[in-house]
Amino acid sequence: MFEKEYEGFWKEQVRGAGGQRLEMLQRDLTGTKKLLEMVLQPVLGSFKGLVLEYEMVSLSGVKIYGDVFHPLLRTVFEEDNYVTHAEMITRDRFSFERARARSVAALGYTYFPYSRDELEKKPDFCQRNLYELIGRIGNAEGVGLRQLPVYEREVIRFSLLYNKPFQLADVSVWLQLKKETCRKVLRDLESKGLVYSIGGGMTRCHEFMITEKAVSLLYRQK
Repeated sequence: MFEKEYEGFWKEQVRGAGGQRLEMLQRDLTGTKKLLEMVLQPVLGSFKGLVLEYEMVSLSGVKIYGDVFHPLLRTVFEEDNYVTHAEMITRDRFSFERARARSVAALGYTYFPYSRDELEKKPDFCQRNLYELIGRIGNAEGVGLRQLPVYEREVIRFSLLYNKPFQLADVSVWLQLKKETCRKVLRDLESKGLVYSIGGGMTRCHEFMITEKAVSLLYRQK
């Protein structure tokens, strides 16, 4: 399924590209593909809105490219292979990479790199990092969450960081409220399509998960 979705996504990006960006898209994108497969698609749910080989102008005036850009999060995601980005790198290249990171920051974007080893060996950890970034953006800006009551917002944020099915008892700890009150919060979230139950029912619940709709609230612009 991933291979098919990625192929369609890549072709769509190529159709809209030209010049040097088109050349960048036609090079070996193994690392970028790994970044999408192990982190971005599992967390974001789709490739919607993402830009491959995002073109920027550096502080020195030359064009630079980010592996994957998320416009709504204003974040540049990178896959860094140790061999090409550290072990075999020249001093000039090392300085260029530092200047490149400064340029991304100067443009007002968050620079969010992952190493190839992390993506291959610790994908769950990498995903949690992205969930936390999204949660912090939500905390700072209230992106897409202002319409929800505070307790419902907190359940979504905590569950993102928890990154696995949660129980009523977990919500009680997160909100510091009695289970009956927490049960009502979950019932309201479920009615809005932001939470779904896994096994049992609301009165004898087993576990819960937040939906993709809930995740999208944290990075969707109004």
